[in-house]
Amino acid sequence: MARKQSDYLAALLSDDDLPLQDDAAAPVETAAEEGVPPSPLPEPKARVERTRGTTLLGRESALARVASGEVRQVTQLLLDPGRVRIWPGNARSYAHLSEESCQELIDSIIAEGGQKVPAVVRRVEGDPDHDYEVIAGTRRHWSISWLRAHSYPDMQFVAQVAQLDDEAAFRLADLENRARKDVSDLERARNYAQALRDHYGNHMTRMAERLKLSKGWLSKMLKVAAIPDAVLSAFASPADVQLKPAYPLAQLLDDRDKSAAVRKEATRLTREQANRRADGRPSIPATDVLKALLAAPDAERAKPEPMSVISRHGRPMASVQSSNRQGVTLRLHAGSGASREEVLTAVRNLLIELDGEGRGLQT
Repeated sequence: MARKQSDYLAALLSDDDLPLQDDAAAPVETAAEEGVPPSPLPEPKARVERTRGTTLLGRESALARVASGEVRQVTQLLLDPGRVRIWPGNARSYAHLSEESCQELIDSIIAEGGQKVPAVVRRVEGDPDHDYEVIAGTRRHWSISWLRAHSYPDMQFVAQVAQLDDEAAFRLADLENRARKDVSDLERARNYAQALRDHYGNHMTRMAERLKLSKGWLSKMLKVAAIPDAVLSAFASPADVQLKPAYPLAQLLDDRDKSAAVRKEATRLTREQANRRADGRPSIPATDVLKALLAAPDAERAKPEPMSVISRHGRPMASVQSSNRQGVTLRLHAGSGASREEVLTAVRNLLIELDGEGRGLQT
């Protein structure tokens, strides 16, 4: 069962920078609500005194934390989702949400007569089109927006309004996303890479401590985040890129001598995926894509060298002897019967072909 948003906030209270729920501003449950049990019998006086002492100490501590300059009030509102934007620091890609991916949540909102679990938002300034931005609850925002456009115009976006700095907002959003299976490893990895620069001054150890993550695990996530889009496009969907199998691929791309073969194979796979989509055929499975990319350097070495251009007399006039990070070695063949202009054209074509394979001159 999904945890309530209030549980996430409560879980983060032990970490020094996140919002403390304010008694007066929190969601109020009254006796008029359905399912509310009658008031309990008074407790023994000794227990009441102990509880009161604990409460007073806790409240004194909370007031001291507020007085230190950290604002922790949380209020709850019913909002028009059109006036609420999505915070770009969240890992979830709003553009990839759809009726299909949110169907279970949409059905739940309809069945329950509205959104029951509030999102977390914060106020924004200087934006005439929006009053708040979503920190946690992107799918809830999308689903309410969809319902308002499809026969439920009175649906309201329920949100807790918290005052958070960007780093605290990132940690809150990350905590929620860890419980979501529909946030891919790649989305989280790239979100971490951006947060490392934006919130932690590129200090990975500090980031790992703040997020309470293993430094080794975070290092692997950041490595996967660095896989270029040209290679990721070989997969049918970014959601197919999972941390454990993608990490060896990220390591392979660090080897300049091998990365050219990986990129070349990725280009071929990208074309094949596009052809399959156009023909209505199933895409290449992620496991097969990964296997082909990892095998590309060995397959490239097994190919016969060199590429060459044949003259109109049937004899080679230019060929590639080698291509590596030190440069490209070409051979111009004597006795080909080609003119100088034909040979220069052949050299140009060979360089263009090498560029297409990712083995061209590194400028």
